[in-house]
Amino acid sequence: MPSPAGISRNDELSRAIKTVLASLEDSKAENIVSIDIQGKSSLGDYMVVASGRSHRHVAAVADHLIRTLKEAGLGSARVEGLAGADWVLVDAGDIIVHVFRPEVREFYNIEKMWQAPDLEEETVH
Repeated sequence: MPSPAGISRNDELSRAIKTVLASLEDSKAENIVSIDIQGKSSLGDYMVVASGRSHRHVAAVADHLIRTLKEAGLGSARVEGLAGADWVLVDAGDIIVHVFRPEVREFYNIEKMWQAPDLEEETVH
């Protein structure tokens, strides 16, 4: 449904995901994966997973993303894990971003879980 200003939710979501991906690219994040989780979870519409080369790089990528979201008028994201910078979670509402050190990303392998095909509702056990 369009807003009074004529901007639909899909337009806003499209702008937000493009902003997130551009920020990660600009920060030289590696192995960026965007996963559409619409209909799979009430957590959000997209999950983005990326890697940084070191603790310092992970923290810099996350910090740049937080600033970019705010400057783009997309609000103040909630952040977890910035102090340790092994795995930083940036919750931007409909988009959840995970920035990992490569070893930590490989260990948790969260994108595999979210990219799994949907099971039918009436699965027989």
